[in-house]
Amino acid sequence: MRPRLADKEKRTIVVRFLMTKEEKIRLDSLVKRGKYGCASDFLRFKIFDESRRKTIVLDDKASNKLKSLDYELNKIGVNLNQLSKRMNSFAGYRISDSDRQLLKQAFAMMRQCLILLQKYLR
Repeated sequence: MRPRLADKEKRTIVVRFLMTKEEKIRLDSLVKRGKYGCASDFLRFKIFDESRRKTIVLDDKASNKLKSLDYELNKIGVNLNQLSKRMNSFAGYRISDSDRQLLKQAFAMMRQCLILLQKYLR
């Protein structure tokens, strides 16, 4: 027989949401694979288990660096879009020296961004 719970421990509020048949099948599969007693236990674990969550707190210096990184990544995207447009606009297009220079700059920027990300996210 199951032990009685104190009033504070009883779960009395029902939360209801809709899902597709495929989503329900997937949920049932995750519940069984995780060896949870029921879908409620699985969902509570996924929502409230703080030990599995990773929180990154940034100081002002790191925040400014990441904003700069975002700006640099945007510039890289613009450069790559320009190259793609040129290459796709002409059937017989050959890469010129200026295109090679743009590719080198984009590669150098991406490398700097990667180094910065590795520094702050490890």
